[in-house]
Amino acid sequence: MIIIKNIDVYSPDYIGKKDIFISGGKINLIRDNIDINHEDIKVIDGSNKILTPGFIDQHVHITGGGGEGSFKTRAPEITLSKLTTSGITTVVGLLGTDGTTRSVENLVAKAKALKEEGISVYAHTGSYEYPTITLTGSVKKDIVFIEEIIGAKTAISDHRSSSMTNTQLAQLASDVRVAGMMSGKAGILVIHMGNGEKGLNPVFEVLKETEIPIKTMRPTHVNRRRELLEQGFEYAKMGGIIDLTCGIYDELSPKNVVKEAENKGVLSENITISSDGYGSWSKYDENGNLIKIGVSSVSSLYKEFKAMVNESEIAIDRALSYFTSNVAKALEIYPKKGCIAEGSDADMIIFNNDFCIDHVIANGRVMVEDGKVLVYGSYE
Repeated sequence: MIIIKNIDVYSPDYIGKKDIFISGGKINLIRDNIDINHEDIKVIDGSNKILTPGFIDQHVHITGGGGEGSFKTRAPEITLSKLTTSGITTVVGLLGTDGTTRSVENLVAKAKALKEEGISVYAHTGSYEYPTITLTGSVKKDIVFIEEIIGAKTAISDHRSSSMTNTQLAQLASDVRVAGMMSGKAGILVIHMGNGEKGLNPVFEVLKETEIPIKTMRPTHVNRRRELLEQGFEYAKMGGIIDLTCGIYDELSPKNVVKEAENKGVLSENITISSDGYGSWSKYDENGNLIKIGVSSVSSLYKEFKAMVNESEIAIDRALSYFTSNVAKALEIYPKKGCIAEGSDADMIIFNNDFCIDHVIANGRVMVEDGKVLVYGSYE
């Protein structure tokens, strides 16, 4: 049991200076003053600090990405403290280019491991390739019967994808949609967007030709180039949800894109931000030869939030929404996740006034205290 005293609370909307009582992994009470004294209750002094929901990173290669420059370029699996020290208390794992040396079985096992270590984890079946790789042999069965799996992943407009037809994209989106309805899950299709000239055109064409709801298909990396971003804005204005990736060069960084989106009349609730952590970034020459490769960090999520507030002077509550409530609503796990409210999971970050991470609490357990890791993963 924990009581956090006298702290400024953003839910992500600012709700004032409060005391918060945590027990059983949940937020039990939020009051102006909570006066409970017991030796088993841990008291955290929140004076001159800020409390927010924990970040939800919905695009992390938890089993490692890469592999596009031969076996030596396969990224390692992520470790627990890499996530918690970045303020991430909920993560969604997925595969990328490599669905051959990596598998959905491996992905689900890693998701279960991270859950055992203390954070909340979901996953998507599939990878860049089509036909979609699965665990059970069926996209529908993966979503319906595997607890952690809430959707699927595919890729379009990318030389590493399987060059799906519109019919195949529509069939996959339909399967994901129906499986979500059957299982009470989000049922979403995450679509990796590459640099191809077609951009989002296949998605627009599927929407025009079918009855698939627009929020079923979730394009990500839409800020990787200007033309794709403009299509992303159009998609969001139509009611779709677009995902921005951290680590993109400055002009198209999320902190700049969200301001531009507001000026263009794009609803902020239709935008989310993720890290693409532990996935590889790569550059190719005009002949398709790999010339440079690296690995993205989940810490880019926290760095982007801090830059939005400190550099772009975006209001704290608005900046927070892109990493918390917007994501939770998009994944259909709100208000269990993504907010500070009575009955919600006790997933939260305590920041110092300079927005350095002081504490991270996941499912009611203190993972980081005074900026130091308390709970490490099994092999850290």
